[in-house]
Amino acid sequence: MSHREIHRSHRVGWLRAAVLGANDGIVSTASLIIGIAAASATQASILLAGVAGLVAGAMSMAAGEYVSVSSQSDTENADLAIEKRSLEKNFAFEKDELAQIYQNRGLEPALASQVAEQLMAHDALGAHARDEIGISESAGAQPGQAAFFSAGTFTIGAALPLLVAWIVPGPQLIAVVAGSSLLFLASLGALAARAGGAPISIGAIRVTFWGALAMALTAAVGRVFGVVA
Repeated sequence: MSHREIHRSHRVGWLRAAVLGANDGIVSTASLIIGIAAASATQASILLAGVAGLVAGAMSMAAGEYVSVSSQSDTENADLAIEKRSLEKNFAFEKDELAQIYQNRGLEPALASQVAEQLMAHDALGAHARDEIGISESAGAQPGQAAFFSAGTFTIGAALPLLVAWIVPGPQLIAVVAGSSLLFLASLGALAARAGGAPISIGAIRVTFWGALAMALTAAVGRVFGVVA
């Protein structure tokens, strides 16, 4: 019988950006709508603020993810360049260094040396990148991917409370936007937890808690400083 394990660590890069974008889209846009509505603004003003928040937020998420992940990528590439030069200048030392890493993980010295020699014969830089520096191909920084997923899911997340605000005008707007947004957040947390292999209830609760807190604080600001438009 064959046994195949399904791992999820290769999803970390895009999943983190996607969850961050969707969560921020729902929370920031819903909070903005609730804050403006609590200040007794007209529905047109509320929708305009929501659309502006969606566009600005999506671009901010894309730029922020791209810049931050690019910085990570730059650091990784710099480390790889250092390691490549070291391999070119002192290959024997690097082999001993890799063998020592395997010894520290529990291999016998002779076996550790043999493993290091064979891995370095196959891909010296890859072996050191993975086992010495901790850079793997599946978890490497990908700025473009992070920016795309973050901006895309932010737009989807922000569109949900904005659509609700458009459909439900009047005094019910705050309650309906808040309730539906919390439901969206709970669903997002559950889906993200399932995709990442974590407990669904924990994922839903932690996302909903912070979303509810953000909306409550923004509503309070709107009521304190708001004026009739």
